[in-house]
Amino acid sequence: MTYHPKSEFLHVMRERGYMADCTDLQGLDAALMAGAVPAYIGYDATAASLHVGHLLNIMMLRWLQKTGHKPITLMGGG
Repeated sequence: MTYHPKSEFLHVMRERGYMADCTDLQGLDAALMAGAVPAYIGYDATAASLHVGHLLNIMMLRWLQKTGHKPITLMGGG
């Protein structure tokens, strides 16, 4: 039986193919439904470049924001 998430964020992630599997989908869904969840992504601004591999994380963080949660982006140096 397939679990159908109640949170808008997980619904979007599954609908768009961003998630293949999750160890505790129901627990994550409950946390997302309980209130605004903060999440962060960090980047090394001194690196030679950002690449397309970073785009998935950026897009997920943007969807997190669009669905009412709190995105945090950290820029630092290595």
